Amino acid sequence: MVKPIRRSIVMGLLAAPLIAARAQAQDFPDRPLRFIVGFPPGGPNDLLARLIAPGIGERLGRSIVVENKAGANGEIAASFTAKSAPDGSIFMLASNGSTTVAPALNRNMPYDIRTDFAAVAPVGINPMLLVTRPNLPARNIPELLTLARSHPGKLNGASAGAGGATHLALELFKAMGKLDIVHVPYKGGGPAMADLMANLVDIYFGGLSTALPHAKSGKMHALGQTSLVRSAAAPDIPTIAESGLPGYEAAISYGIFLPPGVPKALIDRLHAAVDGTVRSPDILRKFVDLGADPQFGSPAEFAAYVADDFAKWARLAKEAGLKAD
Repeated sequence: MVKPIRRSIVMGLLAAPLIAARAQAQDFPDRPLRFIVGFPPGGPNDLLARLIAPGIGERLGRSIVVENKAGANGEIAASFTAKSAPDGSIFMLASNGSTTVAPALNRNMPYDIRTDFAAVAPVGINPMLLVTRPNLPARNIPELLTLARSHPGKLNGASAGAGGATHLALELFKAMGKLDIVHVPYKGGGPAMADLMANLVDIYFGGLSTALPHAKSGKMHALGQTSLVRSAAAPDIPTIAESGLPGYEAAISYGIFLPPGVPKALIDRLHAAVDGTVRSPDILRKFVDLGADPQFGSPAEFAAYVADDFAKWARLAKEAGLKAD
């Protein structure tokens, strides 16, 4: 006589196809995944994306295609990603220039970084250097603070354009130091640094990878870097935060985002793939060459960082009367 099968076993057998279907539904699509970058090939965003894409693809078991959707300071790519299907087939590498800075300066953005994306993982941070003209009589941050305070409105600070990262770094420096420094916007970092080296402007916040070689050659002086921790690429240059303005931070940060509504299981898998890739020794070495320092954190920690960064720039924009150019 055949023994009756227990109800729990029967229910388990009946549920097995449903469980498998759900697991399959929360897997990444079986096709190349699109890795969106909001800038042209060759820039920092693009270089970082192409550096980590193979490792992410290997860990997910999917081909990754880096797709450049350049324009509007990364905002075109962000808008595209925010409106994409929540199936994990499209994700984005973006800097805080397009995710938190631009929205903080412009209330008419077509997306809200706090609600229209799923924060996945931080990738890296690229500090800037506060550099000065060769003959400026200040060789460190305390001396610059003293000089600026004793000559209000006499010093000027160049930027690569109004509303950009270099401008906001200057405005944060002015606000925290209670300084009166005249902002001089340029159409790009190249012209700004050229005039700095020609002693036509006083200070500039330039990307570490571009400003550091000029500082090492003596064409300008590097007084401090804008991250909270000294970069591995410039360990001998102190941070501004440790040199007289505690808490100062104006670095360019990069992270991975998915569209809203992507299942948590896919967010966690993509996070693990990104985190594992960035932690690999070969990638860590290449980060230093790009003047970037790797960053790590859970999706929740990264989301909190993004919210805090947005709040900081929104507060500064309101206090200083800043708007996007």
